Amino acid sequence: MGFTETIIPGVLIFEPKVISDERGYFYESYSKRSFEEAGIKADFVQDNQSFSQKNTVRGLHAQAPPYAQGKLVRVIQGAVLDVAVDVRKGSPTYGRHVAVELSADNKLQLWVPPGCLHGFATLQDNTIFVYKVSGGLYHKESEIAAAWNDPQLAIGWGVSEKDAILSAKDQSLPPFAAFNSPFTF
Repeated sequence: MGFTETIIPGVLIFEPKVISDERGYFYESYSKRSFEEAGIKADFVQDNQSFSQKNTVRGLHAQAPPYAQGKLVRVIQGAVLDVAVDVRKGSPTYGRHVAVELSADNKLQLWVPPGCLHGFATLQDNTIFVYKVSGGLYHKESEIAAAWNDPQLAIGWGVSEKDAILSAKDQSLPPFAAFNSPFTF
């Protein structure tokens, strides 16, 4: 399993070694050893899965300490534009984002460490998005978030505001300027 660093310290793109033949393919989607070699010590506590239609936007979300989570995200059907926003005070990339297309075809994965908001927009119908969560279990009272379409973040989601399919919660998220991060770099 190879990895590529991004502009945000700690946000990594993982590319598994895929073995294909006439039967199909096989790949290792997670290896503790590979993660540790990349400098990540993650104790995964939960696996999550979502199913979404094209133009669904989920995010930008995180959990505050002590329930902060890291996420190893991937797509097993369809495609998404996956986004991580650095919200660690003192980070040289505070407020900047990484956007990576993850798909069933490219089999890429993104590691989103604690201290980053996370979200994604589906690029195809019937997309299945899965992720492993490290750190704390889901804790509603620790949820933190910012609006997906905030102009200050300038994320090119590939989905127009009029076409975006959002939950009621995601429609009412505060602007990034009002976001008070509990994380430090």
